[in-house]
Amino acid sequence: MPLNNHVILITGAGGGLGGTAALALAKQGAQIILLDKLIPKLEAVYDRIVAANAPEPIMYPFDLAGANENDYLELAERVGDKYGSLQGLLHSAVEFSHFTPVSQTSTKDWGQAISVNLNAPFLLCRVLLPLLQKSTHASIVFTSDSSARAAPAYSGAYGVSKIALEGFAKILAEELEATSTIRVNTLIPGPVDSPLRKRAYPAEDKTRLPAMESLASAYLYLLGPQSIGITGQTVDARTFHL
Repeated sequence: MPLNNHVILITGAGGGLGGTAALALAKQGAQIILLDKLIPKLEAVYDRIVAANAPEPIMYPFDLAGANENDYLELAERVGDKYGSLQGLLHSAVEFSHFTPVSQTSTKDWGQAISVNLNAPFLLCRVLLPLLQKSTHASIVFTSDSSARAAPAYSGAYGVSKIALEGFAKILAEELEATSTIRVNTLIPGPVDSPLRKRAYPAEDKTRLPAMESLASAYLYLLGPQSIGITGQTVDARTFHL
């Protein structure tokens, strides 16, 4: 159980990729903090982890877009009080509704996407860094998109936020490389049969896509001991091999 004594917080843990990561990591002994705004989805992932005889996770209902700075600070304080330190932080939450021309994007939709996809990862990193720094080794993993660097038309605030998120990950990795043992990397899941993919491409034949569970080895690598010393990298799951 390579992740025994690892406490890992996962945002969007009630979603497809977040839930997949939570189960894969928990099966390797990790204590998972499930963070999501939808309690029924949190409960479903919780039940899957318990049914797998993995360490019982913690559910933490949290609205990344609606929370203020004090809410983030309270989250960090509660995690610190219960665990003392943190060994992993996986940013898996995502806000995407549909492809839209910039000219038709509402201010509300733009703000919501930027809040969840970019501002929330920044705030979480800032408040949780002290707990991550208490670990001998810790890992921060961001989730990007295979099309981010291409900046395709109609990707709107989602596309902008992913481009910015990759830049933020690089900056944070460089800042921490010389002063701590926290590694910072970005995962590109690629096209998989996920709820987000179904929403973005409803007419696509999903039987041709890999299952979400195919990402388990990438999550275990990035958040486990095998990636110690690897930082500032972008891992594409489509070409990833241990």
